[in-house]
Amino acid sequence: MAGQAASIKDVFEQHMPDRLKSKPDLVGKINAVYQFNITGPGGGQWAVDCVTPGGAVTAGSSAAAKCTVTASEGDFLNIVNGKLNAQMAFMMGKLKIQGDMGLALKLAQLLG
Repeated sequence: MAGQAASIKDVFEQHMPDRLKSKPDLVGKINAVYQFNITGPGGGQWAVDCVTPGGAVTAGSSAAAKCTVTASEGDFLNIVNGKLNAQMAFMMGKLKIQGDMGLALKLAQLLG
């Protein structure tokens, strides 16, 4: 991602929408909805919709999600900012994935 995300809100309001716009082919290939549950004082819930043409990010939860990602605010920011490898975070239990693991692997391409 261009620049470092300063907060979780930054990730979902600026960085993620920019990534969706810059990778329309990837959004089309993913063709699924992700649910992000970020814990901590600056956390929250967001849905990243890669079904809608061009993708969309909304606050809150989505019943349509095929892959749910749960992480703490600090760990998720470190992953997004390239300071923590997502696969290592998963192996250490800092990143939890529920649902389609294939979609989880594609997510790395969208975040990176």
